[in-house]
Amino acid sequence: MDAIYIFIIVGGIAAGFVQGLSGFAFGMTAMSFWAWGMDPVIAASLAVFGALTGQIIAAFTVKRGFDWQLLLPFFVGGAIGIPVGVLLLPMLDMDMFKALLGAILIIWCPSMLFVSRFPKLQPKGRVADGAIGLIGGVMSGFGGFAGIVPTLWCTLQGMGKDKQRVIIQNFNLGALIFTMLAYLYKGIITVTMLPYFAVLAPAMLIPSLLGARLYHRISDVAFRRLVLSLLTLSGIALLSSSLPKLLA
Repeated sequence: MDAIYIFIIVGGIAAGFVQGLSGFAFGMTAMSFWAWGMDPVIAASLAVFGALTGQIIAAFTVKRGFDWQLLLPFFVGGAIGIPVGVLLLPMLDMDMFKALLGAILIIWCPSMLFVSRFPKLQPKGRVADGAIGLIGGVMSGFGGFAGIVPTLWCTLQGMGKDKQRVIIQNFNLGALIFTMLAYLYKGIITVTMLPYFAVLAPAMLIPSLLGARLYHRISDVAFRRLVLSLLTLSGIALLSSSLPKLLA
């Protein structure tokens, strides 16, 4: 078996479980494996495909409803941001992007995790939600990172895990469908990638189902700690995979 298939399988198993449990973070988790030995454009395409597959699975296993009034600003912002991210992808220095994102996560998430009083933002309105959706859309275009900023935004507001899941799961699903269509239109996804998709989908199926099952058994507090811990670990993985290349 070629080494690339081993990377795909291992990354898919880990990322599938994390996404099933948290509702996001497929791209970040998978990239922590794939960034070591895979072309960035192929890795980005696989991350979008895997994250979309995981969200489709979650739609049937973790049903959290749909609230148009709550979700519309995120969708509008995402629809504007995704084409921007797709256009920038070929010009993006992926190592620099991952290093900056990893550094932000490593600094910000532990500080939120360990403070004695968790700082909660009051809801900032539909314009602010739309701006968060726009940033999430741009990052979705970069390789399926749609959920990072919206998840931090929901966590800062102290949302319960079910309300947060409504936003993240539905926003990610819409953003990733749009991103996948944009990748196909721009020719970023090619026929040569189809065998990789065929390996990734079954590799992540059972781990996604196991993660979704565990989600139903944890409290809001445990879920918040889990999300922040996953974001911190993802930041470490992103930084560790990109920093050696930048220093070289």
